[in-house]
Amino acid sequence: MQQPKGYLNFVLHAHLPFIRHPEYETFLEETWLFEAISETYLPLLRMFDRLDADGIPINISISFSPTLVSMLEDPLLQQRYVTYVEKLIRLGESEVVRTKGDPDFAPLAEMYLDFYSRNLEDFTQKFEMHILRGFEFYFKKGSIELLTAPGTYPFLPFYEQYPSNVAAHVEAAIDTHHRAFGKVPKGMWLPECGYYPGLEEILKDYEIEHFYTSAHGLLFSPDIPVSGVYAPVQTPNGLAVFGRDISSANLVWSSEQGYPGDPVYRDFYRDIGHDLDFDYIKPYLHLEKIRVNTGYKYFAVTGNTPQKRIYRPERAQKKVREHAENFIYHHTQHINKVSPLMNSTPVITCPFSAELFGHWWFEGPQWLEKVLRTVHQTHELEFILPTKFLGNQDQELQTVQPIFSSWGNKGYAEVWLEGSNDWIYRHIHTAIERLQEVIERFPDASGLKERALNQAAREIMMAQSLDWPVIMRSGTAERYAVNRVKEHIANFYRIYDALGQGNLGTEWLTRVEKKHNIFPSLDYRVFASRRLKKQRNHGHPYAIR
Repeated sequence: MQQPKGYLNFVLHAHLPFIRHPEYETFLEETWLFEAISETYLPLLRMFDRLDADGIPINISISFSPTLVSMLEDPLLQQRYVTYVEKLIRLGESEVVRTKGDPDFAPLAEMYLDFYSRNLEDFTQKFEMHILRGFEFYFKKGSIELLTAPGTYPFLPFYEQYPSNVAAHVEAAIDTHHRAFGKVPKGMWLPECGYYPGLEEILKDYEIEHFYTSAHGLLFSPDIPVSGVYAPVQTPNGLAVFGRDISSANLVWSSEQGYPGDPVYRDFYRDIGHDLDFDYIKPYLHLEKIRVNTGYKYFAVTGNTPQKRIYRPERAQKKVREHAENFIYHHTQHINKVSPLMNSTPVITCPFSAELFGHWWFEGPQWLEKVLRTVHQTHELEFILPTKFLGNQDQELQTVQPIFSSWGNKGYAEVWLEGSNDWIYRHIHTAIERLQEVIERFPDASGLKERALNQAAREIMMAQSLDWPVIMRSGTAERYAVNRVKEHIANFYRIYDALGQGNLGTEWLTRVEKKHNIFPSLDYRVFASRRLKKQRNHGHPYAIR
């Protein structure tokens, strides 16, 4: 086969915070998961099916965070998703009647009714409520690569002084991934590309082979990567590092320059849940007390104006083709510029949030499919999986020590540490130290004490999710994020105090265990400042620092 001019290393990182509220019949924030299933994960799987049927290689990587995996495999949330989609189907049936004869809205109502009906059929019949099986199929077939991400998705540089805490998140990630997919992951997506020097030592202990970082995390290194971000490098202890290509991000992700903002694409924010008469829409809302998005969106982006044009799928399809061709042209030109300066075939690493494709950008899966099909036809570029690329290397990677960095605003940590959210860290850090203290007192607890200490560790980990400070900063659902951090810290101290007083009770602990049921195999001893190697049931050696 013809040698490609360059490789595309596409990475979709899929993550949502752990939100599960069995104490309520319905809960608003649980819809974040339901929307992602409907608009991103199921459409991606259908895209994989079409490509596979036509013999088109997929060769993209997807990281699933442990919190997302846990929710997708949770029977309560699976059943609640079914209830959620059934309501949207009833809404679609009502909309088809309401818009009958309208040349603008009737076709869109029928489109959405078909969309949600297909989602329900795929979810309940094809995947029998377990959509991760679809990704596992393509993973084991070698068509995609599945990565993991640390525990509850913390911003790891904020916990550099607690290596056992970081190790706990890595260990929980590997265990969750193995339970879901039957294999131990070789790659890890660092939350928001948050990296600090020395993190690779912990990843190496757990046999992670590669990870991703921001462009400046490599380019500002005193070691200076000779190929920039267009070839992977290795850390001093031998882990491969792929640097993010900024130009790709601007094309697809940028709110000002990116494809999703094109006027003909579907507008995410204009939804009939807010437009139509409340008495009409109320029976179909997930929460019947307030207006929320339904997913039925009839208008196009249009521009920065309240006077939106009707969404025309055929126009959007034409624009998808244009943008796919533009993306390939841009990267071909880019490859032609950097190739003469390199001694190896360039690889362009393009990481994106998975939820961009379908949820935020309705046409995103269609665009990605068109890119994959066109690349396969042209042969100038080739999509490649990171482990395959690394396995084909016939020369040693350059050794580079990355620097502290992230892909957040301005490249470091201001998103997760500023005036609205800085208060949380003193409480979390103190709780970590308290847990390490109590482990010294109860290094070999069993029975009720062991259950309590394991739950204390879970509560500390859940408080560390970087989603909470992000939400606080954005001001959307701020009260919920604040309450979640306070709840987890309060739960930890209730256990801590009860252990000190010797008055542990089972009723409250059992209720919390059932509510926050993530990481069932978590061992609190992973948080100890000095730990020994252990062997897990699946045989993977966990080297404990």
